[in-house]
Amino acid sequence: MKKAQSDTLGFVPQKDIVYNKLLPYADRLDDESSEILSRIKGNLGRAVQLREIWPGVLFWTRKLSTYMRLYGRKFSKEDHVLFIKLLYELVTIPKLEISMMQGLARLLINLLKKKELLSREDLELPWRPLYELHDRILFSKTEHLGLNWFPNSVESVLKTLVKNCRPYFSESATQEMLDEWRPLLCPFDVTMQRAISYFELFLPTTLPPKLHHKGFKLWFDELINLWVSVQNLPSWEVHLVNLFARLANDNIGYIDWDPYIPKIFTRILRSLNLPVGTSQMIVPRYVTNAYDISHVVLWVSSLLGGPSKQTQAQLSGLFNSITSFFHPSNHGRWLMKLMKLLQRLPASVVRRLHRERYRKPSWLTPIPDTHKLTEEDITEFVQSMMQPVLLAMFSKTGSLDAAQALQNLALMRPELVIPPVLEKTYPALETLTEPHQLTATLSCMIGVARSLVSGGQRFPEGPTHMLPLLMRALPGVDPNDFSKCMITFQFIATFVTLVPLVDCSSALHERTDLTEVEREMCSASAEFEDFVLQFMDRCFALIDSSTLEQTREETETEKMTHLESLVELGLSSTFSTILTQCSLDIFKVALEKVFNFATTNIFETRVAGRMVSDMCRAAAKCHPAESLKVFVPHCCNAINQIAVNEEVLNEEELDKEFLWNLQLLSEVTRVDGDKLIPYRSDLVQILQLTLHLKCKQGYVLACNLLHHILRSTALIYPTEYCSVPGGFHQPVCDYLPIKDWGRPGDLWNLDIRWHVPSVEEISLAFYLLDLLLQPELQRLQRFSKGEQEMSRDDVLQSLTIVQHCLLGAGSLMAPLKGEPIPDLVHSLVNLDETTLYTGMDYDKTRENYRDAICNVMKELLHYILEHSEDDTKSLFSIIKIISDLLHFKGSHKHEFDSRWKSFNLVKKSMENRLHGKKQHIRALLIDRVMLQHELRKLTVEGCQYRTTHQELMKDLLRLSTSTYSQIRSRAQSVLFTALGTYNFCCRDLIPHVLEFLNPDNSRVTQQQFKGALYCLLGNHSGVCLANLHDWECIALTWPGIVRSGLSSAMSLEKPSIVRLFDDLADKIHRQYETIGIDFSIPEECCAVAKLLMITGNPFPNEPVPSEEESEDGLKRQKFKNSEAVEKYKGLIGDLLDCLSNRNLPWKFEHISIGFLSLLLRDDHQLPPAAVTFFVKSLNHDSLYVRKVAISAVAGIMKQIKRPHKKVPVSPNEMSKYCETVELGRIAAGDRPDNQWLQYNSSNLPRKQEEWEQCVFVEKTHWGYYCWPRKMLIYAPAEEQPTPNLSREEMTERELIIFDHFTDPVFINQFVEFLSLEDRKGKDKFSPRRFCLFKGLFRNFGDAFLPVLQPHMERLVSDSHESKQRCVAEIISGLIRGCKHWSFSKVESLWELLCPLLRTALSNITIETYADWGTCIATACESRDPRKLHRLFEMLMESPVNGEGGSFVDACRLYVLQGGLAQQEWRVPELLHRLLQYLEPKLTQVYKNVRERIGSVLTYIFMIDVNLPFTQPTSSPRISDFTERILLKLKPLTEGDEEIQNHVIEENEVEEQDERTQAIKLLKTVLKWLIASAGRSFTTAVPEQLQLLPLLFKIAPVENDDSYDELKRDAKTCLSLMSQGLLYTDQIPLVLSVLKEIAGSSSWHARYTVLTYLQIMVFYNLFTFMSDQKAVKDVRGLVIKLLEDEQLEVREMAATTLSGFLQCNFLSMDAPMQAHFEALCKTRLPKKRKRELGFVVDTIPSADLVRRHAGVLGLSACILSSPYDVPTWMPQLLMDLSAHLNDTQPIEMTVKKTLSNFRRTHHDNWQQHKQQFTDDQLLVLTDLLVSPCYYA
Repeated sequence: MKKAQSDTLGFVPQKDIVYNKLLPYADRLDDESSEILSRIKGNLGRAVQLREIWPGVLFWTRKLSTYMRLYGRKFSKEDHVLFIKLLYELVTIPKLEISMMQGLARLLINLLKKKELLSREDLELPWRPLYELHDRILFSKTEHLGLNWFPNSVESVLKTLVKNCRPYFSESATQEMLDEWRPLLCPFDVTMQRAISYFELFLPTTLPPKLHHKGFKLWFDELINLWVSVQNLPSWEVHLVNLFARLANDNIGYIDWDPYIPKIFTRILRSLNLPVGTSQMIVPRYVTNAYDISHVVLWVSSLLGGPSKQTQAQLSGLFNSITSFFHPSNHGRWLMKLMKLLQRLPASVVRRLHRERYRKPSWLTPIPDTHKLTEEDITEFVQSMMQPVLLAMFSKTGSLDAAQALQNLALMRPELVIPPVLEKTYPALETLTEPHQLTATLSCMIGVARSLVSGGQRFPEGPTHMLPLLMRALPGVDPNDFSKCMITFQFIATFVTLVPLVDCSSALHERTDLTEVEREMCSASAEFEDFVLQFMDRCFALIDSSTLEQTREETETEKMTHLESLVELGLSSTFSTILTQCSLDIFKVALEKVFNFATTNIFETRVAGRMVSDMCRAAAKCHPAESLKVFVPHCCNAINQIAVNEEVLNEEELDKEFLWNLQLLSEVTRVDGDKLIPYRSDLVQILQLTLHLKCKQGYVLACNLLHHILRSTALIYPTEYCSVPGGFHQPVCDYLPIKDWGRPGDLWNLDIRWHVPSVEEISLAFYLLDLLLQPELQRLQRFSKGEQEMSRDDVLQSLTIVQHCLLGAGSLMAPLKGEPIPDLVHSLVNLDETTLYTGMDYDKTRENYRDAICNVMKELLHYILEHSEDDTKSLFSIIKIISDLLHFKGSHKHEFDSRWKSFNLVKKSMENRLHGKKQHIRALLIDRVMLQHELRKLTVEGCQYRTTHQELMKDLLRLSTSTYSQIRSRAQSVLFTALGTYNFCCRDLIPHVLEFLNPDNSRVTQQQFKGALYCLLGNHSGVCLANLHDWECIALTWPGIVRSGLSSAMSLEKPSIVRLFDDLADKIHRQYETIGIDFSIPEECCAVAKLLMITGNPFPNEPVPSEEESEDGLKRQKFKNSEAVEKYKGLIGDLLDCLSNRNLPWKFEHISIGFLSLLLRDDHQLPPAAVTFFVKSLNHDSLYVRKVAISAVAGIMKQIKRPHKKVPVSPNEMSKYCETVELGRIAAGDRPDNQWLQYNSSNLPRKQEEWEQCVFVEKTHWGYYCWPRKMLIYAPAEEQPTPNLSREEMTERELIIFDHFTDPVFINQFVEFLSLEDRKGKDKFSPRRFCLFKGLFRNFGDAFLPVLQPHMERLVSDSHESKQRCVAEIISGLIRGCKHWSFSKVESLWELLCPLLRTALSNITIETYADWGTCIATACESRDPRKLHRLFEMLMESPVNGEGGSFVDACRLYVLQGGLAQQEWRVPELLHRLLQYLEPKLTQVYKNVRERIGSVLTYIFMIDVNLPFTQPTSSPRISDFTERILLKLKPLTEGDEEIQNHVIEENEVEEQDERTQAIKLLKTVLKWLIASAGRSFTTAVPEQLQLLPLLFKIAPVENDDSYDELKRDAKTCLSLMSQGLLYTDQIPLVLSVLKEIAGSSSWHARYTVLTYLQIMVFYNLFTFMSDQKAVKDVRGLVIKLLEDEQLEVREMAATTLSGFLQCNFLSMDAPMQAHFEALCKTRLPKKRKRELGFVVDTIPSADLVRRHAGVLGLSACILSSPYDVPTWMPQLLMDLSAHLNDTQPIEMTVKKTLSNFRRTHHDNWQQHKQQFTDDQLLVLTDLLVSPCYYA
């Protein structure tokens, strides 16, 4: 077949859409596609070479993407590669307009999508252009200044594009990328996130194994070690995980993951954020930065299999430990993640199996045999998932996730998956009381249906369950429970689609070759008939209970409600599926039954009637001949008998029986057209009789009948959807239907029966049109000429007939004719439309009714609008007809979309992802072919815009601006669809719309004005006329909108109009994307385009452009670019003109200024007039205008900035450091060769020449990890632009700004406005204003300082928050703006600033400290610390000096911290000085200062990280600090008495004792530990451990907020530390400390050890489990504490034990059980006689403790299985019950355990009962309901 096709085509197609070959006109498609493809190649190639990006290139690339929608990748490999190369060149044109780039990128993604089609040999793409594109857009330097507007979707498009280009990057790409991005890897800097996300996105992972040394081996160790050592989940860790997941998936079997597996699983478990323990604080960033489940799933499924089997063991461990969270009684925000994990993991494993076993081999690296999944691997995987999935079936989030998981699991191991689901389904079908259980189990059964029915060697008994399930599901068709009814319909339909309902029981006698299961199936199949009849009875009952009379009052609407229409849909589709799948015998019985039901009752036509007629239609569709034979004569007779009586036809309310028969007839005629031919005379007679009934309901039904007859005869469609081609009508001896249960359709032998209209049918259709449509058109024409009177009802009736004729026979009517409209756009290439053949040859000899209807409608419309505009019903009908005239060729777009959607849903619910290869059931495949046919009918984008269309659209516009709002809105939606269909028609229409907004046009009414505004606004999906991405259109619409403010029809009193303008402005701001003004196409593109025109078949007919043409193209390109600039300037001029009009209302002034602000761009400066306008607007009265102006002026500053020259330096020369670090070895952190970058107070540039010699490196990350290949720094000052220009040297724009900002009056006013408050208490430091000042001082040096200085001095001493904020904004702008000032200027600047800042810091208040912090942090960002030495020295003077009270101290620290944090690793000396200064002050009295110091300490020690390849830091280190602290805390660690919080007395002056000092110190240290938990990268575990004993001593046991700060902090601290991630080597350290504390004398400490242990073990579960000794130690510790003398500790130990057993960390083995049983048997001393009045000793004897320990141990085991009954449990329960009458506290424990057991097992007690013997059950029942239970 392939061979034959490549001969006709002349090339081998890459991969075409196979469904095209099954269309009835398939033989014509090869010629058609070759023709289209050659035109695409020719015209696209020409357009590029003639350099016409718009409209040429865009038009033909759109055609290419349509071509791919219709034919797939039906082109040769050469063409494929050239298309990709051409588009790649186009997408990466640097100046290309963003919206164009996005469209081309989407097409390129589509071309690259199927990577198996092109290998790395066929195609290589460079990575750098993509990186530059990505960097330019996603990390734009100008977007935040409003100089670029990007669409929201651009990020995801770019990422997908890179993802699809990745496989084709060259082999050297990996090394180049590492060189490019490694220098950014500074973990304290934002560049880290950027670098890692680039790695994730760009690094290629699909290189063949022989190139691995040039691929992942270059970076794997480096990055995985980084990942393993990071402990606190920074935001970039997620990107690393995504990268590893992709790497693992692409290279299964080539990487040894085993050493990392416990770490991977521990981190996955942590990332689920499950709640553990009692009072747990979650660090917020754990939630926001959690891993993405889809990548986790990919990673896990790639690690499965292989020789070591370790992953499966860990995965089982993971599911064991989280299974109980899936139980439906648990609920929380973590549940969604768990369900996602459950749903995606099986799907991912199935995908992997498909790839290993069934996928066609391609160039991608195959998985080596050693690592393929074995049968045993699959079984283990399925078993490990079954328990959680079965629990999740009944989850609160619905059963959908579980059903999808089961569907995929059942594909792999039906015999393990289906039986437990059946066990849950049968009881659910029996119970009536739990509908939720029924819907859940049914939706899961639907998922496994195909695996169940097809049986196969793994699960041969599957099909035998089918009939019992169907029979038991029938009661679900229940009129009282909607959701149950729907799921039952879905369930029955799913099963019936898979199985032919044929009675094969006779085969038992006739054939001897049947297996046992087959015999069983044959005998069961005798029940099919019974099933069908019972189903029909159920449906009839459903229908009876939903007639209108029953469900509604008289007054309510007569339409169907939403629910009813869903039920109707479910009922009709299920019934038609059943009939399709029946044998003829069963069908005949069913037909008789439905016929009797339909004809012996009379139904109302709204609800019940629709359902019954649907059932009849289903019967008629399956076997038209048999059905029509009974229905048509019956209905015709009934109608004729009633109609004998003449008056009937003129009655307003028709007889019910008449209507019902008409409805029934109209539905049963929706069948195969040629079967209707025998009844033509009867049907025509009925139509003539009923089309002109007086009663609307009657004639609408008649119109439906007409519509359906026409449709049946005129369309192409498949006539049957059986699951086996040819139906089931052969005798059983030749063909046994049960062999076909669950069989997929065979794509190559589908044998579709098409209905293609025959000559007879077409002539019938035209006969009907001539007979019925012609007279109506003539009547309407006479009416619209005023020659004939018609009542409104008559007009409506005629229109209804016309509309139904159009709907029925639309596919027979040729499209509208008309001349193309010239000169809309000018193009050098051909822009004609391509026509597709859809099986219809239009008959030119007959009248073209589409044109006829069109002409009549135009006249009629004008007549009605003139004479009776209030006849809205007729107008609605006309609008509908116009819409169909324009677009309808036999199917509607929205119907197609919903069918496509439902096709995909059904496909998903029944597909077999394991074997793939389109093994869908036959009905689905036929449906897909039909959809392909409809897609061809609907493909009309890029239609030529002709005169007829133009006239109809003007009519629509007239309707869109008419008087009645409903008419306007309907007409508008048709208009919007049309605007999206025809090429370039918007340009034609915009002037007509704007005419209504023109203020000079005085005849406009308010309705027209509003209508026109709505036309500009557009609907949510379609075109928005106000915002087309084209200069010509915007230059009309934007000024038009602004000027409409002067129109007489505009009134701001009407809220609806005000809202419209708000929506318009808002939509334009949301949707605007910067429009290009440079449309150049570079040479490289032209070369590729030329190749495209001269290679491969099909060969384009268009000639390659000659030299002259190309020259001409270049000229036009130049002209176009300059024209774009002119239009841009013109638009700005227009908007400024509007603004100069004094009468313009303020609202429009704001809109206009908003538009102007959108027009700032980074590749063209704003015209001077606009600059003046924005600068003046800085002092406008309106706050909104001032805000826009501030942003705009900041942007203008960027535009007029003069570029500064950079020169490359070699870092090694700079370091004056002889041995260079040898290449290849990475050493990050503080090295001798980057020391020169650090702050060194002995070597600061304090003099002019030192300043000039100093090499300033502004970016903080350079040099930390490694040096860049080429490092650029600023050239010396003499090569830079001169900072202070004289007026003569300035450009026009600079002069405007200079003159305003040197004018004291202007500045007074400006500062006055800036220091007003906007919203009290809500204002923050404004980055926009900062950008403005930074720009001013950067571009103009210190020219404006003299004018601003007095203001700054005034503001700084005023303590108002808005005044302080204003001066903070100016100062930060000043410091950042003085980057290139000369030494002398900078010096004098600091002379001015230092006193100001000192004043500011002493005046600081609660409202302003945050602003000052932001100010200093902003000022220090990306600046060399040596440049700012004056600032740092000033801040370091004495932050905590007590002047101004504790608050000012805390604020000064905050401000200092802001500055130092920005400097990261480059100021070790300052950090040391600060630490030295703070250490003696750690015993602060005030809480706010303590908290601040804690936070500052975090930043001081932030640089001390434990990351791989990192040198020990020269900044302060935690270990030294901890040592010093512990010395001071000695008084606390040594004593044994309780540590009380020290409360200060007011008058205490004398030196306090060491102990009090130590307590104060401890409080600060706790603040530091809490602050660093969420911020640092690695946790200093060994150091923290030294503090642990102390914390355990203090932390309280109960949850109580009334504790003092010390105790609360200690508790928080422990909670955070216990959640920390531990390295393997840290575990023994922690355990030894815990052991030691467990022996302490304080029971509080011993109790807290247990809570600490619970959380720590769960959060490091797999790391612990991979260390046998650790597990043993934990177990020993818990068992030891079970025998603690303190009751609370014992109980907590039992809880801990039960938790560990439940998450399978410890297992319930025989020695443990024996140990507890032995303890239980401890003899108790005899009870003393109590009544003698002895005081009983309160301390329990050691024996009692041991006995209690044993009982607690048993109770822990029982409570560790809350949802099931393991084999050992019954015996343990018996053991426990023996202790029911022991002394307290034992008795209490036993009671609690039993009541808990009862509570958790109550739900499924019926199943759990099976595990016990009868004697045990007796004892149990006795226990659980014994008198002691109520005592």
